[in-house]
Amino acid sequence: MGKRDDLIAKYADDLKNKCGMSPDMDLLTKVTIGCGPAIYNDDASTVAATQESELETVKENFLIKKLGLADGPQLMDAINAVIETYGRSERNKYRAVVYYMLVKHFGKEAVYG
Repeated sequence: MGKRDDLIAKYADDLKNKCGMSPDMDLLTKVTIGCGPAIYNDDASTVAATQESELETVKENFLIKKLGLADGPQLMDAINAVIETYGRSERNKYRAVVYYMLVKHFGKEAVYG
């Protein structure tokens, strides 16, 4: 297995054990690939949930640009719900896991079809 496969396995483990979700491995793989080289960078591979600017970036670049959602308070509500599910005290919130949960939350799996 390559480095990306190892990371996908780690993300799946987080979804199962920290978020209580049974991951769709095909979708998780596509979301992870969609994150690009950021998954290999320690800083970029995680979401700093305590930084408002980081959450705005997730909203603008992922929810609006990638998933094509209309801006509104429901986007930040969804991001916060995902962060709660992951666990606010969880130190490493992996970007691919957060994105995966947001795709599921909005039913936007077709974007990765």
